[in-house]
Amino acid sequence: MLIKRKSIEKEESSRPASTPAPAARRKIKYAPVTLSEQDGVRYLHFGTEWVQGAMRIRKPNWPELEYAQQMMAWMLWLEQPRRIAQLGLGTAALTKFCYTTFPEAQVAAIELNPSVIAICESMFKLPPNDARLHVQEMDALDFVNDKANLGTLDALQVDLYDATARGPVLDTPEFYQSCNACLNDDGVMTVNLFGDHPSYARNLKAIKFAFAQVICLPQVHDGNVVAIAFKRQRDIDPAALAARAAQIVADTKLPAKSWVTGIKAGITAK
Repeated sequence: MLIKRKSIEKEESSRPASTPAPAARRKIKYAPVTLSEQDGVRYLHFGTEWVQGAMRIRKPNWPELEYAQQMMAWMLWLEQPRRIAQLGLGTAALTKFCYTTFPEAQVAAIELNPSVIAICESMFKLPPNDARLHVQEMDALDFVNDKANLGTLDALQVDLYDATARGPVLDTPEFYQSCNACLNDDGVMTVNLFGDHPSYARNLKAIKFAFAQVICLPQVHDGNVVAIAFKRQRDIDPAALAARAAQIVADTKLPAKSWVTGIKAGITAK
């Protein structure tokens, strides 16, 4: 049974970036970080039954969960990203995949909970920071509001959930506007949403307010819906996307052809 509880992470992450609380006064309490394993897959939880991420032990750099694979759908438009950022580390699945797949790219991951970073290093094969990899313990809101990040990102992946895992902890139009501002002119954002929850409509409305164009892939797992948001309006050319998807499959084995099928189905349904 899932026990509902107040999200202290949400309360902390929602504070205005311009008025940070002094470190001495910030007594952040996090949900416990717990693990489970089944059939060769290690799962991350925040003290509940809800899965926060997964890693196949024999394939530590592979994004095991289908929604995590869909979070890479920006690859249909961006072939050689130079700077990628992940908000919410999870099991570092996306961070590790981006780091190994794009050897020329700078990869940043932003995580508020230091225990998540520690367990990713000890149990989920997260490599240490180096010249290209930057895992930072900080508030995602502070990151997107940092003027140093304005216009710098090719791809931004947003996966911000607390212990109850029922909706993103940052979901305002202002937050998504800040995400938009961090992207360069050709930038693309992917967001993990929860389609069977009231937060879905609120988030989708906020993303559409902040971005020129938004496409949602079909729901997977127990409700995950990945939204693809574009800094600028783009033509959706099925033939070009199919060709690019075939190349992605050949290069990475990601199920990119299914992304194109989902995009076409979503456009047809409108």
